[in-house]
Amino acid sequence: MKERYLDEQEHAIVRELIKNPRISDNQISKNTSVPVMTVNRKRKTLERESLLRYYCSFNAEESGSGVFKAKQLYMLKFRIGITKKEYLEALEYDKKHIVFNASCISLSYLGEKSGRLMLMLILVARSDSELVEEFNGRFIPMVKARLGEDAIEDVIVAKITQTLRRHHNYLPHVNMKDGKIKDDWPDSYIFVDRVKGKM
Repeated sequence: MKERYLDEQEHAIVRELIKNPRISDNQISKNTSVPVMTVNRKRKTLERESLLRYYCSFNAEESGSGVFKAKQLYMLKFRIGITKKEYLEALEYDKKHIVFNASCISLSYLGEKSGRLMLMLILVARSDSELVEEFNGRFIPMVKARLGEDAIEDVIVAKITQTLRRHHNYLPHVNMKDGKIKDDWPDSYIFVDRVKGKM
């Protein structure tokens, strides 16, 4: 796939959206001196090209609503022969799995280790004991029902105690206030698509 770098106007627009995803095109134009019609056109192009993604994240952790007090990283290594396509078709479109994902999984990735498919996920729950129940009582049976009793070769678990950074730029305990990056956070600290001096 061909690399796609942003032009200077796109850089300025994306930087403003990273600082405040709710910002209007008019305000971006005022902050960057890029004409408002250009801001609108370039933002829509970046969205259409899937270069901009918007999320709303409800903080149910102890630093937010306090609902989820337990969080663990699980890394599942699947037996040889299970493919990404097979995993996605078997689980990611299954209604029970979708409900489980929405309520218990805060983040998940597929990867590879030693030629085997790996699933890395962060599971959240109200307590450590509930976490174990959700993983062993709901998640593992779903995986085995869809991919076979012998689908999982190994599981590695690590307790997570602190969120430090999200999506390159968001440091919840350092640079965030009222759902956006603090106004005094320097633009030079915001990563868009290039590391200065490297490109």
